[in-house]
Amino acid sequence: MGVIPAVIHLAKNVYSAAGGLAQRRTNGSSVWGTLLVPFLTLFLSNNPLPNGLPWGTRTDWGTNPFTHYPNTGIIRTYDFTVSRGVIAPDGYDRPVLLVNGAFPGPLIEANWGDKIIVNVHNNITGPEEGTAIHWHGFLQEGTPWEDGAPGISQCPIAPSKTFTYEFIATLYGSSWYHSHYSAQYSGGVVGPMVVHGPTQQKYDIDIGPVMLSDWNHEEYFDIIEKMLAPNGSPRVISENNLINGKMNFDCSTVAPGDKTPCVSNAGISKFKFKAGKTHRLRLINAGADGVQRFSIDGHTLTVIANDFTPIKPYNTSVVTLAVGQRADVLVTANAGNSKSAFWMRSTLTVCTPAKQPYAVAAVYYDEADTDKTPTSTPWDVPDPGTCATDDLSLTEPLYPIELPAPTHTHTMDIELFKNASDVTLWKFGGVSMRANYNEPVLLLANDGNFTYPDVWNVVNFQSNTSIRVVVNNRTPGGHPMHLHGHEVYVVHEGPGAWDGSIVRPENPMRRDVQQVRPGGHVVLQFDANPGVWGFHCHIAWHASGGFFSSFVVQPKEIQKMRIPQSVENTCREWDAYTHRNVVEQIDSGT
Repeated sequence: MGVIPAVIHLAKNVYSAAGGLAQRRTNGSSVWGTLLVPFLTLFLSNNPLPNGLPWGTRTDWGTNPFTHYPNTGIIRTYDFTVSRGVIAPDGYDRPVLLVNGAFPGPLIEANWGDKIIVNVHNNITGPEEGTAIHWHGFLQEGTPWEDGAPGISQCPIAPSKTFTYEFIATLYGSSWYHSHYSAQYSGGVVGPMVVHGPTQQKYDIDIGPVMLSDWNHEEYFDIIEKMLAPNGSPRVISENNLINGKMNFDCSTVAPGDKTPCVSNAGISKFKFKAGKTHRLRLINAGADGVQRFSIDGHTLTVIANDFTPIKPYNTSVVTLAVGQRADVLVTANAGNSKSAFWMRSTLTVCTPAKQPYAVAAVYYDEADTDKTPTSTPWDVPDPGTCATDDLSLTEPLYPIELPAPTHTHTMDIELFKNASDVTLWKFGGVSMRANYNEPVLLLANDGNFTYPDVWNVVNFQSNTSIRVVVNNRTPGGHPMHLHGHEVYVVHEGPGAWDGSIVRPENPMRRDVQQVRPGGHVVLQFDANPGVWGFHCHIAWHASGGFFSSFVVQPKEIQKMRIPQSVENTCREWDAYTHRNVVEQIDSGT
């Protein structure tokens, strides 16, 4: 029934808690996936605590986070170096890109209202590449140049150069950072972010981030080169699926003639639960392509937040997340005794092309033997096969905001086509996008230039204050739609064309990624945040294939912005680099 037969079939090959490789071999300097990862505190306390809390009397149910976020005056500073390495997250050696030598990268942690500063050093060599880091879900109000989208909000950081990002955590919850240069993040430039904020939900232990990601054995550049070759296929099939950067792989399944070093049973992620206690898990789909179905055998999940939006809690056995989406869940360790062990599972849906879609991690209660392989049984909850995520009727924001009347409605169709060279590309709103790294749209708009090449796929919404976007999917696959700089209202989602109905207009769901199903529609709406913002499919391969657009929002306000000199300096450094070197931009660039 459901996925159970396939899980049992694979158990003898990849379902083992014994680890055959050292952590440095599998994940570099990262400790993610090990029992050395510390629990998170309710908030960071090395700062003022008005009324005993960093955010004072603000609450998740009674405070509008968009208008009344705190300004703590606290600065959290991080230094990131992006460089190449070779690791084997599932036992199969492959070249990767690492943040501070780690995959996944280090945690960025702050309180609501703190300023986050990240110095990003580009140390990518052999060969060199540009880079830029996007802070997923952060609104960047008044700082759109910190958004990290090359060709949109900045020029790439040139090899051997540094760019310093500075922004305020105006929302709170769980998120992630990732490279936005080509499909670079699929090669390892990812890591979690946690912004502590108010919650009325009671729990005992914050387990922290649980990152779910499909995994490819080829380098991202090689994948794109094949995908965008004449008569190439837009479908990229992953080799494995990871939880916190780890999973086993059956090395007997590698292609004939592949001599890459490979160790079966390299090791899975492990988590410690305390019997009888309630645990907070921060689920993040940090993959390149796949929709994930997450569960823990024998345990009910109470969902308390989606993306950066606290929601009215609901119980479920399985949480479904498209790429870029997050869910905070509470789990009570009440399914056994203090020596019990259970499988944590994340399975790529049937809509996701994957050779090995099953990821597992081990959950151990207090006194369990941590070398023990769990023998628990998965929930019998079949994949519905819709390629959609969890029903909008289940997810209602805790703080209610009524959907405003739109001042403008814009329709965009998703299409696949072959160009004159027989290359399969994506069209979004009638255009297959290609960025110009040397001319970021934001900088041009700031100078009063609002005329751009069609291929940049820029939509100018002028002075509109509430913009509704109707997305029609004319393709046979699902797409996680992400708008930078905004938490969007999810007006409606479903099969076929939109019939004009609205899901809970008095308090629609708000999030920064929403899945549109095959042949279906999604209707999103956003309150204008001045800047130039990417709106795209978050499947890395689709964005590379042109599935990307940029929204110019409140252009008169953009012209008034005082963009720091460091942004212009980064463009000068990139210009100088590209005058000396040929940059192989084989895809859209984003």
